[in-house]
Amino acid sequence: MGAVGPGGARVLNEQVIDVLKIPRSVVERVAAHERSELERHERMYRHGRRRERVRDRDVVVVDDGLATGASMRAGIASLRASGVRGVTVAVPVGSPETCEALREEAERVLCLVAPEWLFAIGEFYGDFSPTTDDEVRELLARAAREGHAPDESARR
Repeated sequence: MGAVGPGGARVLNEQVIDVLKIPRSVVERVAAHERSELERHERMYRHGRRRERVRDRDVVVVDDGLATGASMRAGIASLRASGVRGVTVAVPVGSPETCEALREEAERVLCLVAPEWLFAIGEFYGDFSPTTDDEVRELLARAAREGHAPDESARR
């Protein structure tokens, strides 16, 4: 029914909310819970590292796929609020309608496969098991140790 992002970004799918007759009180309760979870994950994943500055930068946002696009829209809204210069969305698979609609919100949308009938993103993967919090923390820590953070020349 929607998604939240850093900085208060929030995207609701009003059509889903209306069709399923989800009460506004439920929408607000779920949004508050998800915002709390987002903040908890951000603290856990950053482990004291600061947020990268994105103001006046071009940003590429990668996801495993686009179904409704709510999470991507929330991410784009959050980045726009942070002052990015441009957003490129890159996904291996997505709903044709969603990929096309995101062209209104991002400077560039790269969607490798846009099948006419998309039931679930997971059907395009041999292994679509979720990435664990421990795996995310390890990958971020490794990137920080190995110096894969953008250098100052990339900030211009």
